[in-house]
Amino acid sequence: MATRTLTTHPWQVRESELAPDSLGLAESVFALANGYVGFRGTLDEEQPSAAAGVFLAGVYEYHPLSYPEGGYGHPEYGQTMIGVADGTGIRLQVDGVPLDVRDASPLQHERVLDLRAGTVRREVEWRTPTGARMRLVSTRLVSLSHRSAAAIRYEVQAVDQPVQIVIRSELTVNGTPPPVENSDPRVAEALGSPFEPCLRGSHSTGGHLVHRTRGSGTCVAVAVGHELVLPEGADVHTTDSVDQIATSIVAELEPGGSAGFVKYVSHAWSREDPARDLRDQASAALEGARQLGWEGMLAEQRRVLDGFWEAADVEIDGAPELQQALRFDLFQLLQASACVNRAPVGAKGLTGYGYSGHTFWDIDGFLIPAMALLRPQDASRMLRWRSSGLDQARERAQVLGLEGASFPWRTIDGGETSAYWPASTAAAHINADVARGFVFWADATGGSLADVGGLEVLAETARVWARMLHRDHEGRCHLYGMTGPDEYTGVVDDNVFTNLMAQRNLRWAADACEADPESMRRLGVSVEELQLWREAADSMYIPYDEVLQVHPANEGFTTYREWDFEGRQEAYPVQDHAHYAKIYRRQVVKQADLELALWWCSDAFTAEETARNLDYYERRTVRDSSLSAAAQAVVCARAGHLDLALAYLREAALVDLRDLQHDSEEGLHLASLAGAWLALACGLGGLQVDGGKLQLAPRLPAQLARIAYRFQWRGHRFGVETTAAGTVIRLLDAGTSAAEPETEVRLTIDGTEYAVAPGLPAEAPLRSPEPLLPAPEQPAGRVPGGHPA
Repeated sequence: MATRTLTTHPWQVRESELAPDSLGLAESVFALANGYVGFRGTLDEEQPSAAAGVFLAGVYEYHPLSYPEGGYGHPEYGQTMIGVADGTGIRLQVDGVPLDVRDASPLQHERVLDLRAGTVRREVEWRTPTGARMRLVSTRLVSLSHRSAAAIRYEVQAVDQPVQIVIRSELTVNGTPPPVENSDPRVAEALGSPFEPCLRGSHSTGGHLVHRTRGSGTCVAVAVGHELVLPEGADVHTTDSVDQIATSIVAELEPGGSAGFVKYVSHAWSREDPARDLRDQASAALEGARQLGWEGMLAEQRRVLDGFWEAADVEIDGAPELQQALRFDLFQLLQASACVNRAPVGAKGLTGYGYSGHTFWDIDGFLIPAMALLRPQDASRMLRWRSSGLDQARERAQVLGLEGASFPWRTIDGGETSAYWPASTAAAHINADVARGFVFWADATGGSLADVGGLEVLAETARVWARMLHRDHEGRCHLYGMTGPDEYTGVVDDNVFTNLMAQRNLRWAADACEADPESMRRLGVSVEELQLWREAADSMYIPYDEVLQVHPANEGFTTYREWDFEGRQEAYPVQDHAHYAKIYRRQVVKQADLELALWWCSDAFTAEETARNLDYYERRTVRDSSLSAAAQAVVCARAGHLDLALAYLREAALVDLRDLQHDSEEGLHLASLAGAWLALACGLGGLQVDGGKLQLAPRLPAQLARIAYRFQWRGHRFGVETTAAGTVIRLLDAGTSAAEPETEVRLTIDGTEYAVAPGLPAEAPLRSPEPLLPAPEQPAGRVPGGHPA
């Protein structure tokens, strides 16, 4: 799918032709998921395909890790998300010739992702070798309310000639091994056929399969069934084997005649429950879906999405492509989290094999805050999964010679699986990023940290920072040998982002423990330990270059040699054209690091410092990571560079629809998609919830006529609308009953306090403060992308 075939539409992503050289991108963009199960957007007939797969969040297999040199504390094995039983395959033959779009030269081939219906609809028309015109319409749905349930409605029509059709609807295990880039043959052996059979059974229109992974011991059950709509005389039979159930249909179609079915598929998995129990769970979920029926599942899907869009919709007047992209992004956030349960959300969600399905700090840093403001119940489940890994994080801290808990850089099961420590174990900022996710959620929702395991996370991460700190002869606290968010500057001293986030982590933990003395005693936190945390936070050293009047990203960064941006304009991404030994010694930034500190730790910088730092680091940040644009958008908006903020917002929002990183075939960039919404709400909207106070500072770029978005805060739903005339913020809660006092919420807009209540909006004039410095330049060849063609 070349991106040029996508039509701009406010509520749809439409592919008007099939581009064989971009199949992988299409499989990511048209993926359907619900946070529990995910289907890649493959063609029904399976081929051609780039990387087919059906995934269950938390289902993975172990594989060996090879080290050229041994080392204490290295992870012993890797983890990779694997494809589970795939029920998307439906093969079609017409008069003995298989449907293959590479040979059939379709008269029409269209796919539509409907963001309000929650479905992908495919329509194909083609002529067979005998000249018969055929039409195929299939629609896929992965339920956003029934986590195990998915369905495909499939219909074939003979348009103008009688034909014989044969349809083979399959459910296959061990048929979609993940892409393996590791040359170690043991990895391919472990992942090539990871499941061994436990149970199987079939009936006239379906059956079940239960398998268990050989290494991780994960049991997966799947059930499949069909509701058939066939012409008279059609033959139907089902066969089963160790790794497959196939229902075959043979029918004669007259001109205008059709045949089809609704295929229901349900999954269940566990590492504890026996195979028979899982079989029964999958079968029960299947019966539930069949009881609802296709129309019932469509209606339920629409109900969920109507509620979601009522609470989360974004409207952009003056940028139709950005409007489409932001709705696509929000839909993907919902697909990643709606039914997540006791499992992590990976960096790619359930849309592809990228990063082996691992979760990283960007989920804590971007997705959880976005969902805390959009669907708090989803954010709370993600936080509960994170806190469930405390025991493994404690074990990892012991390996590192530390107290407290050290969370893994990349993981599926909660244990560290990164084999490259300079960009993983040394990136200890993840502990503060995890802590921030809990604090942000509590600020945004008013929820109890204890309910999501947050108090224990804050205390244990504070302990790990307290043990990492080094004190100099003046009593200042330093963090040595750290890697910040910028992976082009590794294993350095006093990374500003890391030091500031550790400082906040220590204070968050002290505040939370003092507010809950009972839990403080339960956790064994003494008054002396609290004092130690506060004193360490107050003594944290933050580097500053008095000559240049900027903060070096880490101690000495501003004295490194400059990168030759002009002479290396074609050498991006930098990591593919230069050795890290060179990159680490230059002033070249992969992704927002100091700029991310300007956003997440904004109270640590004056307006003048923010302006100078932004100007300095914009000139050195190459954005070789999709994480960067959203953070840069927020800081540029707050510094008054609204056109630049909008350009970065476009880049973050369009990263997958335009394949701006040239790797979306591996799966969607969830952190960038969440970051795009945060760039709109927290950047152009100036939204902040720190300390449980609701604050806004709306800004409107000249290219846009209107921005409107919605969010939730402490049990209330708000709508914000900004035009050149000003900003109106409405409380969207239903009117209160006569027996209850009228709801009123107080907030600030550009520092002025307002009150809003149902039917009584607040109105504020639009401010456009002059930036303190001219708009900063970017490195040669790295102006923000994603602009309309």
